[in-house]
Amino acid sequence: MIMESVIRCPNCGCESTERMPADACQFFYDCKRCGARLKPKDGDCCVFCSYGTVPCPPVQESGGRCR
Repeated sequence: MIMESVIRCPNCGCESTERMPADACQFFYDCKRCGARLKPKDGDCCVFCSYGTVPCPPVQESGGRCR
């Protein structure tokens, strides 16, 4: 299980390595540079599945797609 993902802000391009919660999806993320509040894209369960380099642990564990 990979617990870190690099999340990239679509507004300013800022990239940040973040530790993902092990047992839940993260619905919001505030960019550290521009302050934009990111939400998952339609069809994704969390911000890591939408903007990260690695899907969230629940998706990794299920071996599937976002719920």
